[in-house]
Amino acid sequence: MAENYFGLSDVGKLRDNNEDAFIAEKLPTGWILACVIDGVGGYDGGEVAAAIARDTLLQKMQAANGDVLQILREALLQANQNIYREKQEGKGNSQMACVLTVVLADVESNQFFYAHVGDTRLYLLRDHSLVKVTKDQSFVGFLEDSGRLSEEEAMTHPKRNEINKALGFDAQMDLKDDYIETGQSPFLPGDLLLLCSDGLTDLVNNKAMSDVLLSSATLAQKGKALIDAANGAGGKDNITVVLVKNDKKPQKQKATKPVLVKKNAAVKDEKPTTILAETREEAKPVTKAKKNNLPLWLFGLLLLLLALACFWFWTKNKDLQASLPKPVLQPVRNAEEKRFGDSLGLASQTFVYADSLHKNIIVSDTVFARQDSLHINGNGLVLQSDSAYRGPAFVVSSNNKYLLLENITFKGFHTAIVAKGKGVQLKNVRFENCDATINRQFQLPLSQPLTGILRDTVILKKDTAAFKKDSLPK
Repeated sequence: MAENYFGLSDVGKLRDNNEDAFIAEKLPTGWILACVIDGVGGYDGGEVAAAIARDTLLQKMQAANGDVLQILREALLQANQNIYREKQEGKGNSQMACVLTVVLADVESNQFFYAHVGDTRLYLLRDHSLVKVTKDQSFVGFLEDSGRLSEEEAMTHPKRNEINKALGFDAQMDLKDDYIETGQSPFLPGDLLLLCSDGLTDLVNNKAMSDVLLSSATLAQKGKALIDAANGAGGKDNITVVLVKNDKKPQKQKATKPVLVKKNAAVKDEKPTTILAETREEAKPVTKAKKNNLPLWLFGLLLLLLALACFWFWTKNKDLQASLPKPVLQPVRNAEEKRFGDSLGLASQTFVYADSLHKNIIVSDTVFARQDSLHINGNGLVLQSDSAYRGPAFVVSSNNKYLLLENITFKGFHTAIVAKGKGVQLKNVRFENCDATINRQFQLPLSQPLTGILRDTVILKKDTAAFKKDSLPK
């Protein structure tokens, strides 16, 4: 395989057959097609469904042209029809189905497109942070993505493998716009995509996957290391991994010096010019005419009036400029802060900060949490306010229903968090030298009489050291 994409599948330690399938190849268009498919439906059935989906995608993508997301959606709809038709023919595979995640990566244009059904996953590794892009279409996956279950709790949940959506479940899938999750994102030089089945993510956590992906090994070595890690943790299911890397190097513009041309430089091969002397006529006496100074006086007066007019306009404009509000200079984010904000914006519902080299980030502008629900695990991250910054570290938008902040320290902020959403949950979060920790904002109906009581209840765990009551007498 090429150096910037790789795929590998393993049966695991407990299964007799492999119901997973994958695609990792370059299309005639130059784009990379990557896909992980997990068959469902027991022995043979899952294999058949996965093979049908794989063949359908390969056929539909060979000459893909036009709206990429629509092409991906149509390919999955066609695969669903083909699987459903196979089931209806009564060949003993009435329960077969499959879940999959497919990516079209355009390395040349630095972007990728994806489509997803089920609980296979797509991750993006950028700047030492591993971000889960797709949402698990399962009950336990929803609880994990929304922060109601931790990653460890979800990995051991008894209903972990119960899925809500799959190809082959519903013959009328084309009538449901939200059945297939699609999206697109920048694919920058150095970015790495990981597509995998739940045979990996049920046994290997985000931190362990990040450690493998951040190593200096080749893609093939990383793929094998991930599968070895899942087998080392028990290998309870088939394990499939596909990796795609944007191996382009960032372009650096070289500064060029301008060519200096010396004045009065001699031109090569220039021939001398012959100057001919003019024949002068004998000078004749000329009578000197009397000068008329009136035009000169009028011209001077005009210049004086023009100067006075310019001075008047200048003073008026100066007063106007003084009365206008001064423009607010936008802060310039540092590199670590910008990478953190960009990676957080790409996260669907879960973001795990995995950059061990930059655990302390100076914040000079607000980070917005606009997702419907979001779980941020900082892994010991310290967010420290810039000395000139007086705004909040986080602003939670009003459409956010749930925000979980975990393993983060806020230091030196005027206000650490402004919460406009419905709920904020803290897990091992510290506030140091913050004037206000959380500012709760309510959005009430406008232009109508209101009657009611506003309450805001804080529920704290007794064993949290920061919330213990002072035992000294008052």
